[in-house]
Amino acid sequence: MTLSVCTPTPLRLPRIGYVPYSSTLERPGDRRRFVQYARRRNLDFEIADPDKQYDLVVLSECADISVWGRYPHGKIVYDLIDSYLAIPRSDLKGLLRGTAKFLSRQSRYFQFDHWKALAAMCRRADAVICSTEEQSKDIARYNTNVHIVLDIHSSVTHRVKTDFSAHQPFRLVWEGLPQTMGSLNQIKPTLDILRKRHPLALHLVTDPEHYRYLGRYGKANTLDVARGILPDVQLHEWKASDCADIICSCDLAVIPIPLDDPFAAGKPENKLLLLWRLGMPVVTSATPAYTRAMALAGLNLACIGQDQWIEAIERLICEEGERREAGTKGRAYAEEEVSEERLLARWDQVFSSIGFNFGSDLAHEPT
Repeated sequence: MTLSVCTPTPLRLPRIGYVPYSSTLERPGDRRRFVQYARRRNLDFEIADPDKQYDLVVLSECADISVWGRYPHGKIVYDLIDSYLAIPRSDLKGLLRGTAKFLSRQSRYFQFDHWKALAAMCRRADAVICSTEEQSKDIARYNTNVHIVLDIHSSVTHRVKTDFSAHQPFRLVWEGLPQTMGSLNQIKPTLDILRKRHPLALHLVTDPEHYRYLGRYGKANTLDVARGILPDVQLHEWKASDCADIICSCDLAVIPIPLDDPFAAGKPENKLLLLWRLGMPVVTSATPAYTRAMALAGLNLACIGQDQWIEAIERLICEEGERREAGTKGRAYAEEEVSEERLLARWDQVFSSIGFNFGSDLAHEPT
């Protein structure tokens, strides 16, 4: 009698495409989100081409949704991390966004109503990722498979602040993309008042040049723009290699946000968590996300109005113990409740919800 040997069929790994923020995969939206997840889970992926067939496509916010909304193959995960759906229908920039994207060739096909285009993309997607509870509610009108996933910061958080003694002058620091630097106008009156009481220095950690419009038009020198807002500032070029050292060399971080701007006020707590992971004390505007995070960390440093900003910053200028407590509690919350392991698990859940198991060393076929 001849015994037959059953040879198992080799496991076919899914073909994964990703639409990035930049071809180098070095933009924060790449490094801190899907690209970092893929590296941690040993996933192979390629820059997605809509003319090719994939088992899975992950779209960043830079994806041309006029094209990918029509994609007939595979499954799509749409990483929609900003609050575009919360922008009022009367907003002029919102009304012009679809036309501007088409004229600047960011969209292959003309979609006049950008809100409608976003809704259609959410409907087409098999899963949508967002970053706040408010966003989740907006997206749920178009897709019920919505997941909240925040940024992974391990590529830059190699330093933790341990010395909370104050410098003279006292060093405030702001970190972020230069296109959002206008938010510093929110605390200009506050700093004007505090400078009369305390010597202050404001440090900016950002890109030295930027484009004002659509990420490609109106090139500007960031320091010149910053000095138009606050004349006495020091600019440090943002580099992954040393941004943590620069931030930790300062005494207090600030995150002002215009609360009357639905898009800006709808931002998640990613920047706050980055600074907390470095052990920095931080004062913020009282956006919904920042207010929730502060409460969960046992802190009360989310401000509404100039009086609260003045009181919070001045208290931290004067009290080393307050700075230490703010930095220590913030770091404890970020590392325990929003750790990299928990964030990777949330990405696992996103893909598991559409039939992919990436939580182990092998990426299995979709079910």
